[in-house]
Amino acid sequence: MFSQQMYTLGSRRSVIREIFEYGKIRSQQIGAENVFDFSIGNPNVPAPACVNETLVKLIQTMDSTALHGYTSAQGDQGVRAAIAGNLNARFGTRFTANHLYMTVGAAASVSICCKAVAQPEDEFITFAPYFTEYRVFVEATGAKLVVVPPDLDSFQMDFDAFQGLINPHTKAVIINSPNNPSGVVYSKETIQQLCGILEQKQKEYGHPIYLITDEPYREIVYGDIEVPFLTNYYKNTFVCYSFSKSLSLPGERIGYVAVGYEMEEGDKIYAAVCGAGRALGYVCAPSLFQYLVKECVGQTSDLSVYKQNRDLLYNALTGYGYTCVHPDGAFYLFVKALEKDAYAFCERAKKYELLLVPGDDFGCPGYVRVSYCVKTSTIQKALPAFQKLAEEYK
Repeated sequence: MFSQQMYTLGSRRSVIREIFEYGKIRSQQIGAENVFDFSIGNPNVPAPACVNETLVKLIQTMDSTALHGYTSAQGDQGVRAAIAGNLNARFGTRFTANHLYMTVGAAASVSICCKAVAQPEDEFITFAPYFTEYRVFVEATGAKLVVVPPDLDSFQMDFDAFQGLINPHTKAVIINSPNNPSGVVYSKETIQQLCGILEQKQKEYGHPIYLITDEPYREIVYGDIEVPFLTNYYKNTFVCYSFSKSLSLPGERIGYVAVGYEMEEGDKIYAAVCGAGRALGYVCAPSLFQYLVKECVGQTSDLSVYKQNRDLLYNALTGYGYTCVHPDGAFYLFVKALEKDAYAFCERAKKYELLLVPGDDFGCPGYVRVSYCVKTSTIQKALPAFQKLAEEYK
């Protein structure tokens, strides 16, 4: 016999991947230039010059067996030290190499953190809208995911609802800012209020409540928006990061977990992270790209393209009559569908070759996610299709 849970996960892709795969088939049928695929968060801007330059240098100058060989299970010491130093310089923190664990992207980072702290009957809380795979990561540990309903006016945190859901079984809270799918950035005031509640509840329940912050979009913010760095606000914080978005390296799967340097029993928690990585098979993240990010840490792709795309798409869609909270970060619009059933709306959008993701699996029925990390010319070509779709509902 096999695991029914794993069969269910393997036989049905995430809704994002389902639409992405449909788009690949449709592109073969009518040409990619005729398909407006806004389904997946696949960066369209090139990696910065340092990426290719460093790859060439590493291949030409580093011994091949060392370059492609195993690092320590938690990642190369020098790589982890370089990342820790960059975090300290940027955010006034006190990380060392021994607070970091290199991972196969942010998904692995969140999975490892859940596995490291979960015990039977534990609950993890997240705020809708949330990245769809959080449920998979949490439930794979045997724990339960509890979802705080969305504040549809702002997509900030609904603290009244949160206070009603947190309880002695709460082990951790997972947040994502800038947010996928809404593009909302949680304000400093929001973060301070959340951390104040967690501090109070830790004391009340007599056990730590961990904060897992998922931050692959940290650098993708517009204007003077600040993304608070969570270990400066709450000691029991795990920072989960990926270089997929900042360096445009999604397919290379390289990221890290940073265990809060003031975390309660931090040495034991770091050991639990290492143990979770071992149990999940996430040891020794890709060595070539570990060495690459050591050289490129702190640099980014040309992220200004995403602001241009946001402004173009947001202004056009709201002009056509769509409703959307203005995003301050990431590269998504979270748009209210023009009918109650977001799946039906997305099916109708396919008539115009518009590939959109229904918001149900993000915890927000009636909304759709539009990923604008595409060529600006693609958005320009797609605007008449969005307008025609809107006109069907008038």
